[in-house]
Amino acid sequence: MTFTAIDFETATGHPESACAIGIVTVENGIIVEEFHTLIQPPNNEYWLRNIMCHGIKPIETLDKPMFDDLFPAIKKRIFGRTIVAHNEAFDRNVLAKTMKYYGLYYDELELADRWECTCKIYRAKGYKPANLKHCSDLNNIQLNHHEALSDARACAKLYLLK
Repeated sequence: MTFTAIDFETATGHPESACAIGIVTVENGIIVEEFHTLIQPPNNEYWLRNIMCHGIKPIETLDKPMFDDLFPAIKKRIFGRTIVAHNEAFDRNVLAKTMKYYGLYYDELELADRWECTCKIYRAKGYKPANLKHCSDLNNIQLNHHEALSDARACAKLYLLK
């Protein structure tokens, strides 16, 4: 099992407002690297409901790099890889729309049109609900929910158990 698990947190309801990313690299079933960074979203704008969800505040990203500055570090970790996310449509959309916002081309990443989705996998296994917290709890996976690296790590561990 070789893949990369990814999770984004967003500052607003707009998909291009990534404010944190967690990336977990798995080679032959072993986690070999973890990457996490805060990202300054466009205009460093946040919605209160997003802050209440993940706890990241504008002051924390004021001096952080914007997505386009971080893109080389992200690209080297996901280029051509099998990508796994717990709600793949959300995270794939955040990546694609954020890249478009900064004039970057999603297709250059050579990723599948659809990523692997642990939410769909565990829903098919009969988990109700199939959200990340419930799936993690039932499988004794430690989770600090809505912290991007913790979410990506839990997703990777769930995928390894599938």
